Amino acid sequence: MAVLDTRTGPGTTSARPVPGRRPRRPRRRLRRTGWIFAAPAAALFALFFAYPLGASVLQSFTSEDAGAVHWVGLDQYRRMFHDTAFLKSLANTGLILVVQVPVMIGLALVLAVLLNQSWLRFRGTWRALHFLPAVTTLVAYAVVFQVLLKTDGGLVNQIVGVFGIGPVDWLNDPTWARISLILTLTWRWTGYNAVILLAGLQAIGKDQYEAAAIDGAGTFTTYTRVVLPQLRPVLLFCVVTSTIGTLQLFDENYVLTRGGPDDATLTPVVYLYKVGFQQFDFGYAAAIAWVVVALIAAISALQYLLFGRERRR
Repeated sequence: MAVLDTRTGPGTTSARPVPGRRPRRPRRRLRRTGWIFAAPAAALFALFFAYPLGASVLQSFTSEDAGAVHWVGLDQYRRMFHDTAFLKSLANTGLILVVQVPVMIGLALVLAVLLNQSWLRFRGTWRALHFLPAVTTLVAYAVVFQVLLKTDGGLVNQIVGVFGIGPVDWLNDPTWARISLILTLTWRWTGYNAVILLAGLQAIGKDQYEAAAIDGAGTFTTYTRVVLPQLRPVLLFCVVTSTIGTLQLFDENYVLTRGGPDDATLTPVVYLYKVGFQQFDFGYAAAIAWVVVALIAAISALQYLLFGRERRR
């Protein structure tokens, strides 16, 4: 930016710009102006994020008895090791992580490859259709599945009845309730992950496919040796976000089964809700929340180390 030359004298013109020099502005005034503009955002951050965050940390070390709050140290955290409902919610979440997330990412990858084919007609329409479940509200689609999976008169039972299969108690049997929840989650999030993976596939240049073909690589070799290694960062993103979503699972299983039957679909966040807002044990609920946060951070870091290790080499 040029500045104005205010020197006067023979042969000079007042207010003449001098190239290469930045205008001098009072730093203190700039700093003050910056704080004035940042103050509303900082106040909102402190009021609605930092304060509740700090308060929940302190609350997790307290217990309330007859309206009186007592400092109990780590007792709320020790309590979790003997709480069978909490341990069962962790086991349910682990099952979903081990079964549903890999199946969903695998289906999303296959779907993304199909949607990326040049021979596919109406590709834009197909992509939009597969992404539609992701824009459906969580509660709405859970209610729809609740109606579809009804034991008496549900559409799914009517369809399987055509093949001679008796009515399945999808939401009231522990095993079928878990399967129903896994199918519901897969239906909603497969298209979302497929669109993300499709963006990653489209970032790979056609010249790399052509180079692999010139080297004599078949379709399987091209995808395993060329495409998948370059898709690793996108896959890592999908796996990490899916893991975080699973650990925060609440809407689907709460609407479908309320965490039942027999705690078969109970997750830590649903249990946190029951402890906090049905039993009003806020200290224990805050401790559960922080354990969930710690689990999300630990598992995400582990996945990053495992998936990102080869990329850093």
